[in-house]
Amino acid sequence: MNAPVLQEPLGDPSGVYAIWAITLAIAVLVVLPLTVFLLQRTLNAARSIERYFAEMRDAGVGIANNTQHIKALDDTISVATQILGTAGSIQTHAAVIETTLAARAGVDGQK
Repeated sequence: MNAPVLQEPLGDPSGVYAIWAITLAIAVLVVLPLTVFLLQRTLNAARSIERYFAEMRDAGVGIANNTQHIKALDDTISVATQILGTAGSIQTHAAVIETTLAARAGVDGQK
């Protein structure tokens, strides 16, 4: 088997170096600053989102603290309803007692 023969370079590689230098300069002067700029904007947006979430959390905690008494208010309304029912029953019984006592007083007064 014959070993492959390597070819000699065709000439001066200064053109290749020039293209490489131009590409490197574009990467360093354009792409790298653009990347840093975009990363900085992303970081600022993330910090803003974090601040907004902290504000939303604080507002949510405030709402939860201000609405925790609703359960106690519901319990109070339930007890008040029971008290109104009992008060109505007492009023009815008091009217019966009043009528009975008035009738007895009338009966006793006629004797």
